[in-house]
Amino acid sequence: MTSGEQVLDSPAGWVADHIRRYVETGGAEGHEWRPGVFTLLLTTRGRRSGQLRRTALIYGRDGDAYLVVASQGGDPKHPAWYLNLLDEPQVEVQVGAEVFTARARTATAEEKPRMWSTMTAIWPAYDDYQTRTDREIPVVVLERV
Repeated sequence: MTSGEQVLDSPAGWVADHIRRYVETGGAEGHEWRPGVFTLLLTTRGRRSGQLRRTALIYGRDGDAYLVVASQGGDPKHPAWYLNLLDEPQVEVQVGAEVFTARARTATAEEKPRMWSTMTAIWPAYDDYQTRTDREIPVVVLERV
């Protein structure tokens, strides 16, 4: 990721407004999305377009790592941001005012149950989303580089 490149925010509507406020205020608005539910901004490189794409995601922690869930509300397909990081795992993360480079990876089979529990404690709907789809919803680990 190079500074100065245009970043496309995804998707439209209230999420785009959330991202815009988050960026404009350095995380003062938007980091705590709902009481006790915090979001980060994840920037990936589009696997086909090569353009930088930014999305807001609920996150949890596992030691020094950040956790996000590629749920897409239980959609049968993985979200584009997840497919992007599979192709290019170097990502940019903004947590509040802090912006850093991270390496993204899918939680291993051994890690996932513990990490899934961490994330469903924050956002219980993830369990519902899993029942809506045949795909295994991944937990993504973001490790600072």
